[in-house]
Amino acid sequence: MLNFIYYPVSFILWVWHKAFSALFGDSGWGGGIAWSLAVVFLVFTLRAFLYKPFVSQVRSMRKMQEFQPEIAKLRKKYANDKQKQAAEMQRLQKEHGVNPVAGCLPILVQLPVFIGLFHVLRSFNPILTDGSPRTENYFFDQAGVESFNSASLFGAKLGSWVTEGSAALEAAGTSMANMIIVMIPLMIAAGVFTHITARHSVARQVASGQGMDNPQTAIMQKLMLYVFPIGVVVGAPFLPLAILIYWVSNNLWTLGQQYVVYRRIDAEQAEKKEQAVVTRQALAPRPGQKPVRPEQAEVKPEEDDIPETENETELAGPPAKKPGAKPVARKQSPAAAKRSPNGVAKTNGTSKNGSGGTAGAGSSGAGATPGARRPRKRR
Repeated sequence: MLNFIYYPVSFILWVWHKAFSALFGDSGWGGGIAWSLAVVFLVFTLRAFLYKPFVSQVRSMRKMQEFQPEIAKLRKKYANDKQKQAAEMQRLQKEHGVNPVAGCLPILVQLPVFIGLFHVLRSFNPILTDGSPRTENYFFDQAGVESFNSASLFGAKLGSWVTEGSAALEAAGTSMANMIIVMIPLMIAAGVFTHITARHSVARQVASGQGMDNPQTAIMQKLMLYVFPIGVVVGAPFLPLAILIYWVSNNLWTLGQQYVVYRRIDAEQAEKKEQAVVTRQALAPRPGQKPVRPEQAEVKPEEDDIPETENETELAGPPAKKPGAKPVARKQSPAAAKRSPNGVAKTNGTSKNGSGGTAGAGSSGAGATPGARRPRKRR
C-alpha cells in the first residue's frame, strides 16, 4: 500500500550501506558500523533535500513577524466571527507572500520517511509469517537481509528492541543486558536533543512575540518542550535501535541546520537595517539646513532645454514672473532690430534708423513712432 515510500527509503539505505560496507566490511564490528552509518546518512540525505524548504519556512516566519500587529488587529476585530477571521488571515498572508503550508513541509515529509524506515527495519525479520526464510526486503536481497540481522553494535542487534523479551533476543544473537546498555545512552540522547531542538525553536517564537496571545500556540510549545522528549524516552524500549540512531542523528542535524540558517538570515537582516540607516542619513538635511520636501524640490533644466542662440531666446518668450516681482522691460537684441521693417528698431519710445539718426516730428517715414510727443521747432 505504501510501497511508494518503502522503496525510496530502502534504496537510499541500500546505497549508503554499499558505500560504508566497502570501507568497514560487512561482518563483525565493521558490519554494525556500516549499518549504523547507513541509517545516519539516510537522515542526512533526506534533510539535505529539505534544506531549501526549511529556509523558506524560516523566511516565512520572519515575514509573519513583520505584520504581527495587523494579525492582532484582525483577531480583535473578528473575535466573534472565526470564519471571517480565517478568510482575512488568508488574504493578509497572500498579500505578504506567506504560505503557511510551506512551513509545515519539512515535518510532513519527515513523518512518512520515519514510518517507512520503521517498516523496512521491521521487515528484515529473517522468518516470514508462514515460517519460511525471508529472501528479500524491497531493494535488499537475501544477502542484505542476512547482513542486517547479523550486524550488531557493542553486542546489541540494530533490528531488535528491548520489549521483545529475553527469548527472542537470545534467538537473534544478543541479550537483554547488551540491549539495555546500548539503548539507554541512545534513549537519553534522543530525549535531550529533542528538548534542545524544541527549546531553540520556542525561544525564537517568544523573542519575536509570535503566538503570545494565542493559547493554542502556548499549549503546542509546552508539548514540544516536555511531552515530545518524554514520549521519546518512554517509547524507546518499543523501538529498534536503528530507529533510535535515526532519531538522534535527525535532531543533531536539526540543531546544526538551525544554527547555520538562523545565523545567515540574522546577518542578512542586520545588513539590510544598516543599509537603511545609511540611506536615511544620506537623504537627511545637513545641520542648519531647512528640509525640503520632494514635491517642493526645484527641477533643474536639462541641457537640451537651455537656448543656445539669440533666436531661440526670442522664441522662448520672457521668463516667468515670480509673485510680487517688478516687471522688467525686455531688451531687443541687435539681430531683431536688423530684422525690423526699414531697419528701424523701437527703443524706449524713440526710433533709431540704421545709420544712427533720429527721426523728427515732421518726418513722415515709417520709422516714426505713433503717438510720440513731437519736439518744438526752434525759432
